[in-house]
Amino acid sequence: MNSARHERCAEMVAPFREAFEIPREFPTFKDIKDAIPEDCFKRSFPKSMSYAMMSVFLTVATGLLAARFLPAFSWSPLPLLLWSIYGLVNGTIATGIWVAAHECGHGAFCDNAVIQDSVGYVLHSLLLVPYFSWQRSHAVHHSRTNHMTEGETHVPEPVEGSGKAKLDLNAWIGEDAFAVFNLFNHLVIGWPAYLLVGATGGPVRGFTNHFVPTSDSLFPGHWKTKVLLSDIGVTATLLSLYLWSKVVGSSTVFAIYWLPYLTVNMWLVLYTWLQHTDVDVPHYGPDEWTWVKGAFATIDRPYPEPFDFLHHRIGSTHVAHHICSSIPHYNARRATMAIRKAFPDHYLYDNTPIVPAAWRIAKRCLAVVQDEDKRWFYVWNQVDEKKAQ
Repeated sequence: MNSARHERCAEMVAPFREAFEIPREFPTFKDIKDAIPEDCFKRSFPKSMSYAMMSVFLTVATGLLAARFLPAFSWSPLPLLLWSIYGLVNGTIATGIWVAAHECGHGAFCDNAVIQDSVGYVLHSLLLVPYFSWQRSHAVHHSRTNHMTEGETHVPEPVEGSGKAKLDLNAWIGEDAFAVFNLFNHLVIGWPAYLLVGATGGPVRGFTNHFVPTSDSLFPGHWKTKVLLSDIGVTATLLSLYLWSKVVGSSTVFAIYWLPYLTVNMWLVLYTWLQHTDVDVPHYGPDEWTWVKGAFATIDRPYPEPFDFLHHRIGSTHVAHHICSSIPHYNARRATMAIRKAFPDHYLYDNTPIVPAAWRIAKRCLAVVQDEDKRWFYVWNQVDEKKAQ
């Protein structure tokens, strides 16, 4: 990153932090793993299940309370306001269910693969997540984090390519309007677009679909059968919702289930987007990328309570999660402290509050150009594109 661009990044991240200085040299995976206390890798089925059941209980309890005490859903101002608040609250809690199933997909839930896949399959299916399909694509995301061509989810677009259209749109409608457009695309459309067409996935895989296993690169061999098994779980949930709507009415199901569902999707995209993206966080091309560089291109952020607790610390301990995804969340804080202490120059922590961080990223992380060290950094307008080159 050249000095002029570094100064611009420093201006944008102030007053919350200084601009990141990404080292040129990186430790080995063995060095990193040896720095983490051994007991951080221990998994406990009772403890993992207790956290998962806590999320399930709170989600169901708030749903029952809403059904009991809120007025019938309608598009009138007061019912719409109350049910919208419920959707935000219940969906925020239900994101904990998503994270618990996510741990199952990583093998961080317990020592028994059959048990954790069974738990993960049920929990994710209830949230209309194709469990095994996502398990595979998310493993690819971890194996190619911040890789310019082989990454999976939130892969940036080069200015000398499709990214130029974003700069043009930004120049046409203005930075603030583009930021709102970018937030809407990610938080509302992003998750279904990713599942259905592979939006923001790596260009090397092209079009992908998590329900129809046509992509040999994303779903090779036996994974095609697992995709179909995932379809069964999602279909069962959709059928249950249809039968439920025949009993209580479609508006009630929309209010109790679909409003929180949209909030869950918002949270999971927000986490993935913010943990790997910022104005001074690099991506790497095939010649420069290594697994360790990608893992250390992950950012921990200060998610406030009760969100961090409800979401099992997924956003505040994400670096440790990418270093070793089989570490259960209840051990991730200690693993994070060990990594931060052992590798202070490599560990990335951004203490920008989440709302201004999301606004900065939506406004400034448009497309990427390559610097003199062959790393790819975001630019945000035509002027900075030219300065970065």
